[in-house]
Amino acid sequence: MSEALDRAKKIKVILFDVDGVLTDGTIWLLPAPGGAKPTSSAGGQPLSVSGSNTVEAKGFHAHDGTAISLARLGGIKVGFVTKRNSETVALRAHDLKIDHLYQGMADKAEALEKIIAIEGINAREVAFVGDDVVDLPIMRRCGLAIAVPNARKEVIDEAHVITEHRGGEGAGRDAIEYVLKAQGKLKKTINDYIATRPAVQKTLK
Repeated sequence: MSEALDRAKKIKVILFDVDGVLTDGTIWLLPAPGGAKPTSSAGGQPLSVSGSNTVEAKGFHAHDGTAISLARLGGIKVGFVTKRNSETVALRAHDLKIDHLYQGMADKAEALEKIIAIEGINAREVAFVGDDVVDLPIMRRCGLAIAVPNARKEVIDEAHVITEHRGGEGAGRDAIEYVLKAQGKLKKTINDYIATRPAVQKTLK
């Protein structure tokens, strides 16, 4: 625990896998309006789905969105690094003003190298939150490896920290708050977050 806290104190960038971390891992493939039907077998079962004819939908937790605002107020940058390509993820990243977005990354460690070069930092100053074995190479390179409790055993075994909540249920919030608390910034960032929302202030009064 002490080692993990020491690692967290150095973090300047937190990176997240998406499916299974910022979502519960469910991927909804919906037919796009006017799109062609998927190719079917004789029994009527779909054999393939063209990305141009489908919309990939995911569900994100509001607590994670708030956490990204807290990270920004605490001077920590945030990024998404995922193997899949999804317009839904791009929209979420844009909505939250994410600093780094890398999709279609079969080698996530490659994204890490690009990010540390852009930020002018080293890998020890980056945390990564993952859930599956594809995340292990980047987790091994980062200064702080975080896993969600629904992660594969191999990932949990190599993580420095396990979040309290499962992926898609606020795990991102847990990870960000852990780092902010280790750096002595959590209480101030929460107060700063409240102060930037006049409507919230009026409600509290």
